[in-house]
Amino acid sequence: MNILRRLLMVTAAAFLGACASHGPAPVEERGVQPATTKAAPATPVADRAGFYTVKKGDTLYSIALDHGQDYKDVAAWNYLENPNLIKIGQQLRVVPPESAAPVAVSKPVSSSGPVEIRNTPAPASANTDSLKREPRGGKLPWSEEALAKARQGEGAKAVEAKPAAAEKPAEKPVDKPAEKPAVAGDDVDWMWPAGGKLMTTYSEAGNKGIDIAGKLGDPVVAAAGGIVSYAGAGLRGYGNLVVVRHNANLLSVYAHNSKLLVKEKDTVSKGQKIAEIGSSDADSPRLHFEIRRQGKPSDPQKFLPPR
Repeated sequence: MNILRRLLMVTAAAFLGACASHGPAPVEERGVQPATTKAAPATPVADRAGFYTVKKGDTLYSIALDHGQDYKDVAAWNYLENPNLIKIGQQLRVVPPESAAPVAVSKPVSSSGPVEIRNTPAPASANTDSLKREPRGGKLPWSEEALAKARQGEGAKAVEAKPAAAEKPAEKPVDKPAEKPAVAGDDVDWMWPAGGKLMTTYSEAGNKGIDIAGKLGDPVVAAAGGIVSYAGAGLRGYGNLVVVRHNANLLSVYAHNSKLLVKEKDTVSKGQKIAEIGSSDADSPRLHFEIRRQGKPSDPQKFLPPR
């Protein structure tokens, strides 16, 4: 009896020891990225021809100015109801839709070669009176009268065939698109927009125009005739701004004004007062003046008359 009890106790102890030696089963997590993994940086989108990708700090006004366009036109081309709502990475059309691709003009095809006319033999069943009364050439017996008739018939056929060979389809005149105004500065009659001293000159790496000193309220005049394409304070760093378009390629910029005297779409003449000198977005009263060719800043002193 004691031996049986000891045997049972040894068996139970061995069983409990075997169970205790096995740890919990490992847990495998699938589909979960480690916390330290970073997403790959997005590849920048290349600009398509005629489009611009919005970058940090851009506004619709600055994009339009940099491409020599009216911001309202850019908004219309991109179906923007609110010009203040653009997003980084958004691609905007900055050229008119009709100028994105050249339009092919088709011309009528004309042939200057001879026209060959062949007589197609009529079917055997087409036995008409005209064929009976007027047999083909070569079927009549030879005579001076038959020869004259044959020659007369060939001459008539030749007369009928000549217009078809000689006439060419009338070519319709193709309306040529109006040529853009020349971009040379001499084609616009320029004058200085303010009478103060020159403070800073143009620099490709820095100043996009020239700064002219003045007192608050001094007149700012249009440097040339044109149409006001922008009047407002929506362009950072320019303060109260006026932009005048002179032709398809040239526009002028008048910044830091204290008061604007024109509005968008106004037609202005050379020398007309359009604003008053101020210090909006500037350290002191001045006029910042730019001339842009196709949206790119150019040295105004190469356009303005010497003084």
